[in-house]
Amino acid sequence: MGSIPKETVDRLLAENRTHDCGGAATCVRLEAIADLPTRFGTYQAVAFWNNHDQKEHAAFVHGDVVDRESIPVRVHSECLTGDAIGSLRCDCRDQLTESLRRIGQMEAGLVIYLRQEGRGIGFANKIRAYRLQDDGYDTVQANLMLGFRPDERDYAMAAHILGSLHVRSIELMTNNPQKVADLTRHGVRVVGRIPLVIPPNEHNEAYLETKRKRMGHLLDVEQGDDPMSDPA
Repeated sequence: MGSIPKETVDRLLAENRTHDCGGAATCVRLEAIADLPTRFGTYQAVAFWNNHDQKEHAAFVHGDVVDRESIPVRVHSECLTGDAIGSLRCDCRDQLTESLRRIGQMEAGLVIYLRQEGRGIGFANKIRAYRLQDDGYDTVQANLMLGFRPDERDYAMAAHILGSLHVRSIELMTNNPQKVADLTRHGVRVVGRIPLVIPPNEHNEAYLETKRKRMGHLLDVEQGDDPMSDPA
């Protein structure tokens, strides 16, 4: 399928020059698109700006996803410690690289990268939560002790990004059923789920077990199974 054709890129950019969400609380505007060769395959980087948090968010698109159905999508929230530094306390970096690798081998798909550090509580509070976890509290308890919900993320931005790219329906690459429910609530047609289970290490085993037991993440897929053949 190659990539999003130039004439389609020009159309998307033109649509967004005067983009107006009509007073919506969350309004995402597509700002720029450029080719991005990566170690995971050829992608296009798409830059977005969001009025709600005044942050720039991104989509990394492989193939032509515009006006297409059943597009594989990973919605990934920023994790500086994992994505950039290689922290072993979480599975974020492994999930990001595995989703980019898989999608890079497909006909088309995209990774949405949202600037929602620490499940939406920000970097400083995330490190405060880590300190509480060092003292024996789990990830849910730590967030609650800091005055937050276990997960403060908002997927309205992801829904707007998919709308800006005219993606008609998706297969969501996730272990989190709440993410499926939230995107559906925001009008995204989720027609399948692609598990993305990463084997634990000695540093994140308890963290992943908390996500499974207390947050409902579906982490029981056998590692020998082909996760691409197990939509749910």
